Amino acid sequence: MGFLIALIPGDGVGPELVNASKKIIGKLVETYKLDINVTEVEAGDSALAKYGSALPQQTLNVIDKADAILKGPVGESAMDVVVKLRQMYDMYANIRPAKSLPNVQSKFQDVDILIVRENTEDLYKGFEYMASDDVAIGMKVITRKASERIARVGLEYARKRNRKVTCVHKANVMRVTDGLFAKVCREVIKGKDVEYSEMYVDAAAANLVRNPNMFDVIVTTNVYGDILSDEAAQIAGSLGLAPSANIGDKKALFEPVHGAAFDIAGKDIANPTAFLLSLAMLLEYLYDRSKEKKYLDASRSLTESILSVYKEGTHLTPDIGGTEKLSGMADVIYRRIT
Repeated sequence: MGFLIALIPGDGVGPELVNASKKIIGKLVETYKLDINVTEVEAGDSALAKYGSALPQQTLNVIDKADAILKGPVGESAMDVVVKLRQMYDMYANIRPAKSLPNVQSKFQDVDILIVRENTEDLYKGFEYMASDDVAIGMKVITRKASERIARVGLEYARKRNRKVTCVHKANVMRVTDGLFAKVCREVIKGKDVEYSEMYVDAAAANLVRNPNMFDVIVTTNVYGDILSDEAAQIAGSLGLAPSANIGDKKALFEPVHGAAFDIAGKDIANPTAFLLSLAMLLEYLYDRSKEKKYLDASRSLTESILSVYKEGTHLTPDIGGTEKLSGMADVIYRRIT
């Protein structure tokens, strides 16, 4: 089973991250005989300046045929790229792991949380208007369909992990919208072969900084998931190290959580970890699609190579206290893939 991957370098440090990662991708393809074809396409600020569109038609033509998208960070036009792609291809599950890495300074150790965020509705639908010159109104949209499918995704991930799910909402105040989300989560998850609990979003935010190890899988709505996943990533060490996936029934997009970091672009000091962990998530997704073990083996090899570099601690980039260049760290990871 062959796969087409659309590769978007993006803006700022994005092209550097992609260029440093290309040989890693090539080695994984060669070592594990992966049947993937990677096609590079343009999107983001640079595409906007060049074509008048952050997501030009020639890029969409490739993405439309692709099985998955691997994307570097995008600058000011991120809304016109990421959000648009999520909506176009109904990539409704935003998967955000927050996991401690060795030799990264953090108050907590051994953090390992997975946030499963509904990705298509809530306040992020963008239904806003001015009722008068002094009154702005935004509509919070929660549907049974979207709630059911994200609850099922949360249940699936819990079964792969530690069989524990926390549904996060604010149904004590938003009794209709969050009330529906909570009700559906109970219907889908409660009483199954996992431990199920619920928590109000403010309590969840407090408990994340108090005792993050009490959580395993968190399933929640779009806005809460956006905020809590950034909080969890920072608790685990750094938002700059966090990967993510946007998964739908027919297509998926994988990207680092961090931004384009224009201030360090071109200096060869960006950290490739989030981009490479996003690549590892993509390979795991291809295993789920194909059930061919070679994709899972490649994902694990890449992840283990990254972890070995962190455990050793001598080839880390400046953002996490090291002195290594982006290219140097990528070279070490490349050599450790077997």
